[in-house]
Amino acid sequence: MPPETSDSGAPDMSGAGLHWRALEGLYASAPINQMFRSRLDIVGEGHSRITFDVEPDSFHAAGAAHGTIYFKMLDDAAFYAANTLVTDRFLLTTSFNLLLSKPIKGGTIVAEGRWVSGRRRVLVAESRLVDEEGDEVGRGTGTFMRSRIALSGLPGYVVPTAPGPTGPGPTGTA
Repeated sequence: MPPETSDSGAPDMSGAGLHWRALEGLYASAPINQMFRSRLDIVGEGHSRITFDVEPDSFHAAGAAHGTIYFKMLDDAAFYAANTLVTDRFLLTTSFNLLLSKPIKGGTIVAEGRWVSGRRRVLVAESRLVDEEGDEVGRGTGTFMRSRIALSGLPGYVVPTAPGPTGPGPTGTA
């Protein structure tokens, strides 16, 4: 599911859409995400999708993805789904439960996150992992708490400028 678009097919650049694009930038700028080939797409309020390429360098000795990879993907998808509803603060994971249902032998994995409940101090979100065959390989549920960290103070959280009205610009010189 691609990010929400306007009737013209352009990405949603409403207030919520601008927040979502800034969250995508925040994800891309996080140092931990330089270790993984992945991409976050906020696909609507309370929904996220992260596409990960799982490579052999993340395998355990038996030749499948280590559990830390499942946690990373599930936590991130649930976290960003929840943070779509919080426009001023960075959320913190306070607990996360995992179910690992099938070994990941590599390839492209999609982590889908969905907000479940809460809007004030604590939010609950769930996520699932789907492999290239369409099989669910893991799922998780997390609780997330508002922190004191302002999103606007984080270097990767950059709200794009909404396009202005069309037509001639102001006249005169600066």
